[in-house]
Amino acid sequence: MGSGIFDISLSGLNAAQAGLLTTGHNISNASTPGFNRQQIVQSSNIPQATGSGFIGQGVHVATVKRIYDQFLASQVLQAQTQSSQLDSYYTQIQQLDNMLGDPNSGLSPALQSFFQGVQDVAANPASVPSRQALLSNAQLLTARFQGLNQRFTEIRNGVNSQITSSVGEINSLAQQIASMNQNIILAGVATGGQPANDLLDQRDALLTQLNQKINTTVVRQSDGSYNVFIGNGQALVVGAQTLTLKTLASPDDPAKTMIGYVSAGNVGSVVMIPESNLQGGELGGLLAFRSGTLDSMQNALGRVAIGLAQTFNDQHRLGQDMNGAIGSNFFTAPVPKVISVAGNNPASSIAASISNVGTLTTSDLYVDAAVGQYLGQFCRAAVGGRTADPRWHQHYRGHHQCQ
Repeated sequence: MGSGIFDISLSGLNAAQAGLLTTGHNISNASTPGFNRQQIVQSSNIPQATGSGFIGQGVHVATVKRIYDQFLASQVLQAQTQSSQLDSYYTQIQQLDNMLGDPNSGLSPALQSFFQGVQDVAANPASVPSRQALLSNAQLLTARFQGLNQRFTEIRNGVNSQITSSVGEINSLAQQIASMNQNIILAGVATGGQPANDLLDQRDALLTQLNQKINTTVVRQSDGSYNVFIGNGQALVVGAQTLTLKTLASPDDPAKTMIGYVSAGNVGSVVMIPESNLQGGELGGLLAFRSGTLDSMQNALGRVAIGLAQTFNDQHRLGQDMNGAIGSNFFTAPVPKVISVAGNNPASSIAASISNVGTLTTSDLYVDAAVGQYLGQFCRAAVGGRTADPRWHQHYRGHHQCQ
């Protein structure tokens, strides 16, 4: 009986010691990112059967569990990925707001100066200084359009660069999560199924970082590993395996960086992922900004430039100069530039021109030559020369070619 009392007391001390160790571990990691508090779970030892009943044999620590709620963790991840997307979108759109809304270097001051010069010439048509001031203001306006368009291009290049960087970070995080999956499985096997709490915390912290880059869907497996999916179900992590994302130039527009994943069944083959499928996180914010704001605003800038140039040219040709000669074009309108889709027949060609400025929109035009018919909407208008340089896209299906 003495030995039994000693063993029971020792079991209690061991359980208390485990509790103190766990508490100390919690305190030490209070500031560790992603750490979840741990708690021991005690269970009574198997009692000893005697003629007078079962005699207790003390206590033992059954396991150490994490204080963790899967539902709340999922809600936090969704909030984080949405917050990261909005922060990324705001950072980018703020550049456009500062650029276009600047009271000194924005577009409005240059337009006001130009039309003020037009009014001065209209009021004093014989005044050479007024005419010279108008020409100077026109040159300033042209330079402002070109400068703003160049800034749009720089922002677009910056977005492409950030997309490439984000994809690299996503691939790195995916590999770390896959490695952590393997370690968690091995730890569970080595301890008879006991949870590797610290490894689980580290994996969840990696998953949090991944959701700040892109929205993910996580499916927990029976062995404790995570399968991670992005977009409309594209697998990123499956157990200890990862699928690699890759950036590449769009076949429609080389200036546009697209995202695809390397096909597991065909090494070297890249399957494009539609932008609309990549939501949330920093990457989702960049893609949403580029397609939803940057493209349309650059188109709008080009539309203003084209409309101003052609409308002013039409009116200018109706007048006469100081020598009585009939007026000519005031602004030089460049020829629209055509961008051919990768894979098109090099021998084929298509020309573009603008006949009615009033029908231009801020949407991109994609010309699809199928059975001899062209379909599409208006292209992106990038400012070039003194007006705008709209870029048209062409694409051919099968053996059909543009004539």
